[in-house]
Amino acid sequence: MKRLVLTIAAATTALAMCGFGLSRPAQPRPATSAPVRYAKLVWADEFNGPAGTPPDASKMTHDVGAWGYPEHELETYTDGTANASLDGHGHLAIVARRQTATGPDGRRRTYTSARLETQGLFSATHGLIEARMKIPTGAGLWPAFWLLGNGVNGAGWPASGEIDVLEALGQHPSVAHGFINGPSTAAPHYTVGRGVNSPRSLASGFHTYAISWSHNSITWLLDGVPYGTVTPKDLPPGAKWVFNGPFHLALNLAVGGDWAGPPNSATHFPATLLVDWVRVYQ
Repeated sequence: MKRLVLTIAAATTALAMCGFGLSRPAQPRPATSAPVRYAKLVWADEFNGPAGTPPDASKMTHDVGAWGYPEHELETYTDGTANASLDGHGHLAIVARRQTATGPDGRRRTYTSARLETQGLFSATHGLIEARMKIPTGAGLWPAFWLLGNGVNGAGWPASGEIDVLEALGQHPSVAHGFINGPSTAAPHYTVGRGVNSPRSLASGFHTYAISWSHNSITWLLDGVPYGTVTPKDLPPGAKWVFNGPFHLALNLAVGGDWAGPPNSATHFPATLLVDWVRVYQ
């Protein structure tokens, strides 16, 4: 089954490559109103279990292969516990390793990691969607928590839409980015983003990254504090709002790529994205 790669957007100070074309730079704007309150827990993965066991296959499945090759990423995603397993302390550890591997797609890469998603198992339309995570630090590391429209296997990307709850760069671990990506009649696709600077490195501990998503509005939150909102009014000319249908969840740790750049001699491997939990409220 053909799958599309993780769509990455821009930093607030520079253009970045996203999907199959050049993205717009993020235009930070404060949240304009209080997010909708969602209180009913409808789905969660708490990652409880013995150390070394794989993630719960009834909650998330693996995407295997070099999905990030259009963005020149350096990893092959595997389904092995060396790259994704429970740590025995209530966390999922997604681990990037410096090792050569060839996936079922035949592409040979010099790093391995994991990408997990809920496609076919769970999807949501609107709600509070959040994950408590500790991101890694180091040049070339690219952790992400994101949503992809369920239409990706039919209409394809970007028509399916994508919501990036968190995009972070290991060389700038005090900055959290959120983006939306969708179709446009004026360009191959569009990207609109928001960002927030933390007073200290987000890699120093666990933080909660979330979106409050309602009809025609998406607000990003860091540790419960809103830092930006997008609505159809924020889209560029020719852009279509495609964010009122079902989306599934995804988690991954990429290595390298056009936005993250390559690791350097100071980047430590293995590098770990720790996920305490993922929860969806409606």
